[in-house]
Amino acid sequence: MARELIIEPVTRIEGHGKVTIFLDDDNSVKDARFAVTQFRGFEKFVEGRPFTEMPSIVERICGICPVSHSLAAAKACDAILGVKIPRAAVKIRRLLNCGEFIQSHALSFFHLSSPDLLLGFDSDPTTRNIAGLAAKNPQLAKDGIRLRQIGGHIVEWLGKKRVHPAWVVPGGVNEPLSIEHRDMMLAEIPEGIEIVQKTLSFFKRIIEEFRKEIRTFGNFPSMFLGLVDKDGNWEVTDGYLRFIDSKGAIVVDMIEPTRYKEFIGESVEEFSYLKSPYFKPQGYPTGIYRVGPAARLNVCNGFSTPLANLEWAEFKDLERGPVLSSFHNHYARLIEILAALELEDQLLRDPDILDTHIRAFANVNEYEGVGCVEAPRGTLFHHYKVDNKGLMQWANMIVATGNNNLAINQSVLQVARHYMNGPEITESMINRVEAVIRAYDPCLSCSTHALGQMPLQIKVVNNRGNILSEKMRD
Repeated sequence: MARELIIEPVTRIEGHGKVTIFLDDDNSVKDARFAVTQFRGFEKFVEGRPFTEMPSIVERICGICPVSHSLAAAKACDAILGVKIPRAAVKIRRLLNCGEFIQSHALSFFHLSSPDLLLGFDSDPTTRNIAGLAAKNPQLAKDGIRLRQIGGHIVEWLGKKRVHPAWVVPGGVNEPLSIEHRDMMLAEIPEGIEIVQKTLSFFKRIIEEFRKEIRTFGNFPSMFLGLVDKDGNWEVTDGYLRFIDSKGAIVVDMIEPTRYKEFIGESVEEFSYLKSPYFKPQGYPTGIYRVGPAARLNVCNGFSTPLANLEWAEFKDLERGPVLSSFHNHYARLIEILAALELEDQLLRDPDILDTHIRAFANVNEYEGVGCVEAPRGTLFHHYKVDNKGLMQWANMIVATGNNNLAINQSVLQVARHYMNGPEITESMINRVEAVIRAYDPCLSCSTHALGQMPLQIKVVNNRGNILSEKMRD
């Protein structure tokens, strides 16, 4: 008798999702699906608004990565204005993105994933959380809080607010960087670098303990997508699209993000409100590609900052070609925090960063614009069309979690097939299904908003819809 196992919501991620595992008559895993269960509406309710409001409106998509959305929106608006923004504004925007990368990656690694890494995937679920982490290793928990604070300070000291600063605008930014805040940021960088280097050493010491998870957490051939600079190096704010295949060969390179629709198609499945982008030349659903920390390290030629570049070289030695296991997103996040801190230091020491010429002004000169940045979770696209009065007529947003949607589904299936033996619902299996999703650090609030907190619900259902067993976890 065919059965379904339902896990809803998935825990320790941002937002709410559901996993359904389908069993054959012999209780073997037949399929698995990751679904976003609430409605996505931003692309529709922005219609009719002045395009100049977009950077502020889309910040409300997410409280974790508002900077990424405001940057992508502002770049699309820059194109509609038809302006080249001032040098200082370019650099300040990059600095702002550094802040978001630091605070967001620190949240993911230290507070969402470290309970599994430090306490163990099979540890007591009542203590496998941030409180248990703080009890086991209080310094690690404090380091995560401090890194989040350092990243948050960049956003707050530039935009006057840590969440939804509404400071990036079409044509540049609202206000220049002050000497006082520059010096305050510079003063925190050495401590941040010390913390992340210490954490990298810790992670590399324990990584061998997770060989089984590395083999089964999204470890399969796929394409990878990320932004690179003109030299092919790591870039997260202004860059070109690069796709590589599972062996590391470059498939598409140095493509302006405005051409994204030539290579990325979007499909919709009836079981989820999250779109499923795919690589057009390969078609749907075989055109799976991955974005995010490990993908960016896979596609780039290296880093322009010395400490991160050394770590990148060591990361690349994990495999002969691209690093395929999505478990290694945890490793890549730490390297990207280090890179963001080094880049922050470079930007703050550039005299242009204090220039007061920070915004270009114009009216509508183009009726369409595309903005693309790397959010902490992966490549983010905003595509707008306006009328001659500058009112929004159409919007398309491809968020990082959407870009990873097909890969997350395949990763859940891989983990379920490996860890699920028969119809029994075990805590070990549930946590690993959730953990492989956490490896992607999906931000489901980028595609939806939910009110309230749902418990974790697990059901085994036969093909007639009858509940055979049920578990609840608060």
